[in-house]
Amino acid sequence: MADSDRIVLSGKAPLPRSLWAATARPPIPALPLAGETEADVVVVGGGFTGLSAALHLAERGLKLVLLEAAEPGWGASGRNGGQVIAGLKAMPAEIIAKHGRERGKQIVDLVGGTADFLFDLIRRHGIECDAERKGWVQAAHSDKALAAVAGRVADWQAHDAPVRMVDRAEMARILGTGDYVGGMVDARDGALNPLGYARGLADAAQRLGARIHGGSPVTRVTQRGAGWQVTTAAGSVTAPKVLIGTNAYTTDFWPGLAASVVPVSSFQVATAPLTDNLRRTILPEGHVLSDTRRLLRYFRLDAQGRMVMGGRGTFKNDIDSGDTARLRRWVGELFPALSDIAYEYHWSGNVAVNLDHWPHLHALAPGVWAALGYNGRGVAMASRMGALLADLAAGVPAAKIAFPITPLRPIPFHGMRRAVLPVMTAWYGVLDRLQ
Repeated sequence: MADSDRIVLSGKAPLPRSLWAATARPPIPALPLAGETEADVVVVGGGFTGLSAALHLAERGLKLVLLEAAEPGWGASGRNGGQVIAGLKAMPAEIIAKHGRERGKQIVDLVGGTADFLFDLIRRHGIECDAERKGWVQAAHSDKALAAVAGRVADWQAHDAPVRMVDRAEMARILGTGDYVGGMVDARDGALNPLGYARGLADAAQRLGARIHGGSPVTRVTQRGAGWQVTTAAGSVTAPKVLIGTNAYTTDFWPGLAASVVPVSSFQVATAPLTDNLRRTILPEGHVLSDTRRLLRYFRLDAQGRMVMGGRGTFKNDIDSGDTARLRRWVGELFPALSDIAYEYHWSGNVAVNLDHWPHLHALAPGVWAALGYNGRGVAMASRMGALLADLAAGVPAAKIAFPITPLRPIPFHGMRRAVLPVMTAWYGVLDRLQ
């Protein structure tokens, strides 16, 4: 167990010194749970999944308690790149082939509408989080990758999604770099301050009556008659329904759940704000971007014009000088005008990945559900999955939920991941260079 994991289990984990922590709205008051209490629903986890579930339950007038190990937005929800991207990595044709036309179309409509869902949630609750909706670019780093992107565009266009292909020249214009051979633009998508969004969800839920406790890591969930007791170091909550949304920061309070995903580190750096002249040529239309490399690169400008560059490919817990040097090198390679720019922030967080690259919605036991495993697409999808969890807790039949509810399946040989994943990282890097 890493030191950072031990700290969060103690309920005393500080936020990383990230751009988002420096620029987000203030946190809500969220004192640790003390003593015993009861509720209609207990929500475990204060990230996008749990906070969305709490907000949608509070809108229904249900009595709920949310337990967060550190503070709302502390984990991946407050550390990611803030890119709002609709859809899954699986394409509509694949989803329909797997689930049949009628059920598959329901799933496609749900996942394709996740960005709409998120931006509407922000609008309805007046959440201040620097939200903008100017589109996402998937940039192809090779001709082979470009062909795959073209197939993706055709697939989504068949479902009336506002996506289009762009050639090398247009890609260079909208990005400010000629490094990519072309790609796609998805107009559904956008950007936000992810920690600000998480705190806004928490504030909206709290104003509607949700009880939110930070510094309250859950140690166990045990059956009590027809309901459940959720226990922390300083108290417990008893309720007939439990919702779990702990994703990459899941611990061992529920057997097998932590072993159903692999936490993979993602790292980011942020520059000083760009000058007005630079902003006229670098991402001038405000797009966010991720590319097609196996060792993903993603970047955007924040609301103050800082370049935020991120990437994956290492599997340790904390960012170091080697990681920041790599990200800074990417910035200079893509944008030579930024080669000597000052950097103000660097930070890291964990992404939860699984074997099938699908988010998972699990029925763990009667009255207990979990959602996790967003594979790097969690901003919009986790917000939507939280609402689905709320539907289940409110009594909506599973057959009416427009997403598969699957049994929990821990990943085989999960404990060996630390030894295997660095080797995979090196191999992915070789494949990217060959392509």
